Amino acid sequence: VIIPLIYGCYLTFTDWNGISPKYNLVGLQNYVSIFTDTTFLTSIGRTFIYAFFVVIFSNVLGLLLAMLLTYGIRMQSIFRTCFFAANMVGGIVMGYIWSYIFSFALTRLGADTGWKLFETSWLTSPGTAMAALILVTVWQMSGYLMVIYVAGLTNVSADILEAATIDGASRWQLFRQIKLPLIRSSVTICTFMAISRAFMSFDVNLSLTSGGPYKSTELMAFKIYQTAFSNFKYGKGQAQALVLFVIVAVISLIQVSVSKKKEEN
Repeated sequence: VIIPLIYGCYLTFTDWNGISPKYNLVGLQNYVSIFTDTTFLTSIGRTFIYAFFVVIFSNVLGLLLAMLLTYGIRMQSIFRTCFFAANMVGGIVMGYIWSYIFSFALTRLGADTGWKLFETSWLTSPGTAMAALILVTVWQMSGYLMVIYVAGLTNVSADILEAATIDGASRWQLFRQIKLPLIRSSVTICTFMAISRAFMSFDVNLSLTSGGPYKSTELMAFKIYQTAFSNFKYGKGQAQALVLFVIVAVISLIQVSVSKKKEEN
């Protein structure tokens, strides 16, 4: 891990195209280039928007599923397995499956019912394509986060909940005042994992939208791939990857730090 990381940092100061055995040192030229590249800066902003909605919705949905499947309903173990199964589907395969759903299944539904929302494929419009990308990611990730939340909720002492119920606490008060504070560690883990996976998202972006239409869904990881392996600017692509690494590291450290303080409180 360490040696490739150091070597990757070194390559950011070169003009290597990823193929030639020879390359030149160019200093900070790659960094100057990426911070004056409007397409890369746009992909950064787009990735922040994508990550914001993915982190919020996947955690909310994962927590709601966990709450539902820890109340002792019938066949809850089977439901847990079914919801988690989405996370076991590879990102590339999942992207192609959902591409078929958006392009054929939902458009057929729209044609049969007259619902304008599904008359055309969501993947053909910049606004709806990003919504589709967020929807698919949330659908996949929420099942994984659900398992972590289930583990946290099942560790909440039944005696505490029973005592609070006897004192007249409602279900909302049980959740807000007792369960949520006691699963802070689960919230910290789930938020961290959602942030890191959202910012590093590549496979679904590649197979579902390929950055389109009109590069409206081109996230940072996909932009790095395009720069390094499609445009043969490996040094510049490596510099972009290092910027992405720093962004994820800083955001994750801040999030974990703030969450740990809340846990202590």
